[in-house]
Amino acid sequence: MASRYGSMKQIDGFGPNNETIIDYSIYDAIKAGFGKVSFIIREEFAEPFKAIFEPKLKGRIETDYVYQSFDLKQFGIDKEIERAKPWGTAHAVLAARNQINEPFCVINADDYYGYDSFEKMVKFLTTEVSDDNYSLIGYQIDRTLSDHGSVSRGVCEVNAGGYMTEVNERTEVYFKEDGSVAYKDTTGEHPLTTDTRVSMNFWGFTPAVFAQSEPMFREFVEANQDNPKAEFFIPLVADKLIKTNTAKFKVIPTGSKWFGVTYKEDKPIVQKSISELIANGVYPANLWD
Repeated sequence: MASRYGSMKQIDGFGPNNETIIDYSIYDAIKAGFGKVSFIIREEFAEPFKAIFEPKLKGRIETDYVYQSFDLKQFGIDKEIERAKPWGTAHAVLAARNQINEPFCVINADDYYGYDSFEKMVKFLTTEVSDDNYSLIGYQIDRTLSDHGSVSRGVCEVNAGGYMTEVNERTEVYFKEDGSVAYKDTTGEHPLTTDTRVSMNFWGFTPAVFAQSEPMFREFVEANQDNPKAEFFIPLVADKLIKTNTAKFKVIPTGSKWFGVTYKEDKPIVQKSISELIANGVYPANLWD
């Protein structure tokens, strides 16, 4: 529901013809070679979503709708746990386990990723992916920060072979006055090189990840049944898969500039960024015309 944004930002208009951010991602995905898009949403939002996306996507790409719910019995958990928010991004992916049968990527609906990322992910998913070889698009940290304050970022540790060894959530990352990048934690301020790779939740998997992560979700629910704010995030799954040698994650570097919306104040910045991309010929002014 995007409590900090104040409304449903996933269907808010940012382009010159009210295009949403996900419109630009789908446009890039089609251009890169993806053949299907699955919207993972709450069932009560299905009609507004379909009314917005079906007319423009019909005949361009196959569409599917996955409903993320609070029902735990489908995962073999005989409990009803009251929560205000769903169980998190990795639970959202699990909700698609009966509808996805091919290699796939996961993105956020309210983040702009850039065509380069989709092109590189298509290449990985068609030539390299396997049930123990997944991927993550690694964004350059200085191309994901805000000029208006600190942000949280999943900072990746990458080995010499280009594979992630761990991802650490840094909750206060920012530009310093001299243009360098740093983060703060309980022990103080720490520098980060500007080419440090971060996760913006753009992952590549095979359907094997469903069976790999479902037991983790059951364990997570058991451990967090009294914590209504706890969320089962994709990096938690990735970390366990790496540490148990179940799967590895190739960090695919991109130079694309990321942008997204968290607060209402971000909207004009995103609109300006999209206007510049259109002016530079990256997108047509009317995306689906």
